[in-house]
Amino acid sequence: MNIQWYPGHMAKAIHQIQDNLNLVDIVFELVDARIPEASRNPDIEKVIQHKPHLLIMTKKDLADPQQTAAWVAHYQAQGQTAIAVDSRNRTTGKQITQAATTMLADKLAKIAARGITNRPIRAVCVGIPNVGKSTLLNHIVNKKIAKVGDRPGVTKGQQWLKASNKLELLDTPGILWPKFEDQVVGTKLAVTGAIKENIYPNDDVALFALDFYKQHYPQRLVTRYKLDEAQLELANPELLMVMTKNAGMRDDWERFCGAFLLDIRKGRLGRFTLDLTTEQADD
Repeated sequence: MNIQWYPGHMAKAIHQIQDNLNLVDIVFELVDARIPEASRNPDIEKVIQHKPHLLIMTKKDLADPQQTAAWVAHYQAQGQTAIAVDSRNRTTGKQITQAATTMLADKLAKIAARGITNRPIRAVCVGIPNVGKSTLLNHIVNKKIAKVGDRPGVTKGQQWLKASNKLELLDTPGILWPKFEDQVVGTKLAVTGAIKENIYPNDDVALFALDFYKQHYPQRLVTRYKLDEAQLELANPELLMVMTKNAGMRDDWERFCGAFLLDIRKGRLGRFTLDLTTEQADD
C-alpha cells in the first residue's frame, strides 16, 4: 500500500504561511491527539523557524487520556509548549489565549512599555487536513465562520478571524507534505480520516486498524462486533470477514471496511491513540 496525497492548493498554502509570518506573533500548530507525531507536518517546522510556537493537540475527547497526558509531558520535556484541548469545549479559547499570553509575556511587556494597550495577540493556525481546525476556530470565535466538514480538504484559502479583544487568528488550509517516507504514517493518517478515502484501499487500512485494536483494545472488538475470545485468535482477514457477517453485511467486505473505519473515527470503539511516545515505545 502506497498512500500519497498532495493537492495543488497545499503547495500554495505553505508559501502563503511563509509570506504572512511577519504579520503574526505566534504559530498555533494543531495536531490530532490520537496521532500526535504522525499528524505533524515536517515542512511546517522548517517554515516557522524561530517564531514562537504553541502545539495544540485537538480531539483529546477522542484520544486515550493517559496517552495524551504522556504526550504533553513528552513535548514539555523537549522544550515544546503543548496543550491538549477539546475543540467543542467553551473554555478552550481561554485556555489557548492564556498559553499564548504566557509564551509571549516578554514581547507583550515591551509593546505595553511603548504605550500600546489592548493590542491583541495575532496567531496563524496551521495543521494537516481534518485535524479539527475549523471546528476549533468556530468555537473560539463563537460564530460559524470557518467551513467545517467530516472530510479532509474543506478549507482551501486563508482568512482572518477575530476571536476576542485579546486574540486574532489567521486560518489556513490543512497542509500535508509531498511524500510520506514512512507508509505507517500515511496509514495512521488514513485511519483517522486525514486523507481522502479514494486515495487508499479501505481494506488495507482496516486491516491495519484491526491489528492495532487486537493488540491494545481487544475487548472493544468483542463487545461491538459480537465476537468470542476464540475468534480473536483468527488471522486478521478471517476475523474481518466474521465481523462483516456479524454486522449483517454478509460477505460485503468493502462495505464493512468503510463502516469499521467510520466506527473508529466517530469514537464508537472508544478513545484511542495510535502513536506511542519514545519512552513508551522503549518500555
